[in-house]
Amino acid sequence: MVIRKGTKDDIDAVYALYNEVCDYLQTHINYPGWRKGIYPDRQDAERGIGEDSLFVAEVDGEIAGTFILRHQPEAGYALADWKNELSYSDIFVVYTLAVSPRFSCRGIGERLMEFILSYAAQQGIKAVRLDVYEKNTPAIRLYEKLGFGYVDTVVLGYGEYGLDRFRLYQYLL
Repeated sequence: MVIRKGTKDDIDAVYALYNEVCDYLQTHINYPGWRKGIYPDRQDAERGIGEDSLFVAEVDGEIAGTFILRHQPEAGYALADWKNELSYSDIFVVYTLAVSPRFSCRGIGERLMEFILSYAAQQGIKAVRLDVYEKNTPAIRLYEKLGFGYVDTVVLGYGEYGLDRFRLYQYLL
């Protein structure tokens, strides 16, 4: 597996992966609460490319996973006591971590998260933060397995989509 920064040439494939994931979630347990045409959508991929913050994971030349790393948190992060006084210029926030259902059960999600931690350390980042819908138990298990510490549960403003509360996690480097 090769993990690299995404390019404009990847937008269609990343958007297709988002749709593939949403279609899969519609017929299975939708742990993250994602909805096709709402989140994630093409604009999320385009924004990630425009910010130089979107990454893709390729397996045999095919995009099998993706994520976005930003320095900007969701507004609701300000509600939590992170127990440190770090500036967001020293923090990566993980957004839109997705693995194609065709590549599930291969440890790709874990490898993406391990890459994020390694990449953050190489960039001199002091912490990696993320939020996860409180009922997304598979993701919660992964983050805790990798050593992310639970910080708080907050409302991020997605109640209209049935997503009321999100668990916040942090990994200090």
